[in-house]
Amino acid sequence: MHIGSVVMGASDVPRAAAFWKAALGYVEREPLREDWVVLVPSDGAGPGLSLGRSTTPVQEVPRVHLDLYTEEQDAEVERLLALGAVRADWKLYPQDPDFVVLADTEGNRFCVIDTTHG
Repeated sequence: MHIGSVVMGASDVPRAAAFWKAALGYVEREPLREDWVVLVPSDGAGPGLSLGRSTTPVQEVPRVHLDLYTEEQDAEVERLLALGAVRADWKLYPQDPDFVVLADTEGNRFCVIDTTHG
């Protein structure tokens, strides 16, 4: 058994899909619908990201979120901000964190992890 897809809610599925496709280099598995899409790695390796229409509010401290690993944290954070992400107002940072908390175009929190950090 393995994780096939992580599912996130979005009030605007096409907007969220555009962000995550650009952020991760993913492609649509099937044509996007207004209320649902499954995005998959363009090379076919790794879990998918499914986006479904949701009217529920975003959790300020989500129980589940994505961790994006990179050796170039500053550059990736800037790239994601340029794509439409925003810095999350995160009061739970430890001293000397190896992560930055951002929110996607729908407000879903995710972390950009510096894999070179201690």
